[in-house]
Amino acid sequence: MDTRWTQHYEPGVPTTLTYPTTPLSALLDDAVKAYPNNTAINFVLKYMAGGHVAMGGKLTYRQLKEAVDRFATALHALGVRKGDRVALMLPNTPQFVIGFFAAARLGAIIVNINPTYTPRELKHQLEDSGAETIVLLNLFLPRLREIQAETQLKRVIATHIYDTLAFPTSMLVRRAQQKEPDWVQVEPDESTFLFDQLLADYPAAPPLITVEPDDVALFQYTGGTTGVPKAAMLTHHNLMANTVQLMAWMPSLEMGRERVMCAIPFFHVYGMTVAMCFGIAKAAELIILPNPRPIDIVMEALHNEKATVFPGVPAMYIAIINHDDISQYNLRSIKACISGSAALPMEVQETFGELTGGRLVEGYALTEAAPVTHCNPVFGTRKSGSIGIPMPDVEVQVLDLESEQPLPIGSEREGELLLRGPQIMKGYWNRPDETAKTTLEGGWLRTGDIVRTDEDGYFYIVDRKKDLIIASGYNIVPREVEEVLFMHPKVLEATVAGIPDPYRGETVKAYVVLKPGEESSRDEIRAFCKERLAPYKVPTHVEFLEELPKSQVGKVLRRVLVEREKAKANQAEQPAPSAHASDMPAAAEPAETTTAE
Repeated sequence: MDTRWTQHYEPGVPTTLTYPTTPLSALLDDAVKAYPNNTAINFVLKYMAGGHVAMGGKLTYRQLKEAVDRFATALHALGVRKGDRVALMLPNTPQFVIGFFAAARLGAIIVNINPTYTPRELKHQLEDSGAETIVLLNLFLPRLREIQAETQLKRVIATHIYDTLAFPTSMLVRRAQQKEPDWVQVEPDESTFLFDQLLADYPAAPPLITVEPDDVALFQYTGGTTGVPKAAMLTHHNLMANTVQLMAWMPSLEMGRERVMCAIPFFHVYGMTVAMCFGIAKAAELIILPNPRPIDIVMEALHNEKATVFPGVPAMYIAIINHDDISQYNLRSIKACISGSAALPMEVQETFGELTGGRLVEGYALTEAAPVTHCNPVFGTRKSGSIGIPMPDVEVQVLDLESEQPLPIGSEREGELLLRGPQIMKGYWNRPDETAKTTLEGGWLRTGDIVRTDEDGYFYIVDRKKDLIIASGYNIVPREVEEVLFMHPKVLEATVAGIPDPYRGETVKAYVVLKPGEESSRDEIRAFCKERLAPYKVPTHVEFLEELPKSQVGKVLRRVLVEREKAKANQAEQPAPSAHASDMPAAAEPAETTTAE
């Protein structure tokens, strides 16, 4: 197989690696043995209390391991066994790290749940995964209670944002939070438990559970052709392998001396692997932000906590370089940043490097690969518009779109990217049909992404075969949004598509045909969707049409609508990205009202 890209590996990056056969929990165990007194977690918490106040707390690696062992002991005492599903519905917090490694230590399967999910979305994920235990922030409990009776849940473990903070910080944060209108008081009962009480009641003596490399560690939900999210089954070996690959990709980073900015969410596989697991594997200090918005919070943390590694998404870097007060922040501690989820303009990479002195490069990741497979060399040759080159032990094929025969590296023709490697998923949970569509004989994964390669073996994303929308790193299945639109009593027909967005990469646009005589507006449609969809799935734009473009057999031609949008974009000058926009923004457009004839 042609692997000419390896000549562009940085010095110190091997072409092949040796992967440990230990479970994920060994990442923490190894860090504790080597650096027990190093700071493992630096929790940077922001809240309002008579002014903008920053508070937080730190845990050493020894303290983190003790908390993990206590929680694992508690989970086991409550009945959690190997193979059971433990759902985590948490923002970036120490509790996420504790819950993740405690479940992994027991051989339980972690189910990552987006905390912004509506009850409807939450119900699907709990039902589909078969989770019997959930760990969630107290503020999310009302949403769970709406649908809990329709799930298999046996145990609900509620935590407060201040549970791992030391006195008196914990008391101050608790008092401030209890004054907030959305405060939720949790009353323990036979199936509802308090996280901090479990840590206090149980010793750091979890049972010894044999966990094999091929055991499933994680259900990570992603979009699919069925229109509803499906769970990629990632094993301990998959996640361990990708963590080891990331460590090898940046050989200049030092064990026990780095500080990793954890601003991208841990419930997203990118944040979970590239920030959390990578950081633990390097015995680094994890600078944990529960909410990275507005971007000032990230910039203050970078300035004050001196992060050296900053994985993120283009929206974050764009907001930083365009910030009005950028000169007030010292970001020179940054060494390396890997960006994923959307195209990263070379101008942004270079400007960010000038401001920080660090290197920002673009990579490529997908849920089914745990997730990173390609990246530009951090301190080597990076190419504009390229996702970079395959990481060690990642095998690739590019299949011609017509003949489905492999294309040579450097071919001018475009083809679908296929991948094989130690980080490729086991398959989709309870979806043998979807697994069969995506995986080929010999362990090859069909990505659905259309690529081309250059003479050096650098890869470039050209298009996607799938209709998946990727907005600020989040996968959105059009059909899932369309099903909600069809629930609206005024909607006759609807479809959605991903359209170019200078900040999110892509954003969701809905095309709606109203029933005869009905009248509606963009705001009404968006408000309806907000009640039923997570914020990042809600259409940013709504266009009302008299009819949708269709094929002769009546199939909606989504691609026609996308091509129209591209043509509009080519004719109009693109607006500059906002320096203060959210990383999942909803454009502020004037309301449009239309009447169907």
